[in-house]
Amino acid sequence: MHSNGHIHDNGPGFEPSLLILFALVIMIYIAAVVISNRRYKKKWPLLRTFFWVLGTLCAASAITGPIANRAYMDFTAHMVGHLLLGMIAPILLVLAAPITLALRTLDVPSARRLSQVLKSWPLRILSNPITASALNIGGLWLLYTTGLFGTMHKDAPLHALVHFHVFTAGYLFTASMIYMDPTPHRFSFMFRAIVFTISLAGHDILSKYIFAHPPSGITKEQAENGGMLMYYAGDAIDVALICILCYQWFIASRPKGTFSL
Repeated sequence: MHSNGHIHDNGPGFEPSLLILFALVIMIYIAAVVISNRRYKKKWPLLRTFFWVLGTLCAASAITGPIANRAYMDFTAHMVGHLLLGMIAPILLVLAAPITLALRTLDVPSARRLSQVLKSWPLRILSNPITASALNIGGLWLLYTTGLFGTMHKDAPLHALVHFHVFTAGYLFTASMIYMDPTPHRFSFMFRAIVFTISLAGHDILSKYIFAHPPSGITKEQAENGGMLMYYAGDAIDVALICILCYQWFIASRPKGTFSL
């Protein structure tokens, strides 16, 4: 795999700043929880705070620390980072319902402005499952089937931009499939299920393509290991997302007044 000396030598210098940023993300969420609990009788679920902390740590481990450093030389480690940053972290952060927490914490004028942003036409387009899927799966196809993968390891800003896209596209995709926060532009469960199935197929086909056609600078052995990890681990993570979607579908379609434990 590429040695990427330029980025690898300079990358660790950014780690303290990144760690501070991730620590601030956690602290801001916890501070919002404290404010929310003081303002409302119904306390913010502790599990959601746990999801936020764990999701932030997953994202941090993908771009800082041992996994991120090894990813420059080991495609399997790179794929672990992809799964952490683009799949696991987004699910955990969406489950933490940050927008709901923000609406509970902000003052009325700020909360109204946030609501207006959520109702805006750009977010209507981005929250469409088709758009979110195209950004998520389409971005991965572009990354691994073109020269972008090799180029990003030679260009630090591009490297950062790719990682930012992987995370944001993964978050948008997850948020467009399972509604944990207020979502003005909602789509039916059937529509989301169909789009999700197509996206899952696109992800699996890409993993097999990587297995047979190594990206630029990747040996056949590493491509096979990374492709298999992407296929099996990716499907395992998607099963969790499917279970959440199906559970929400079941709850929404259950007749009111039905007995439940």
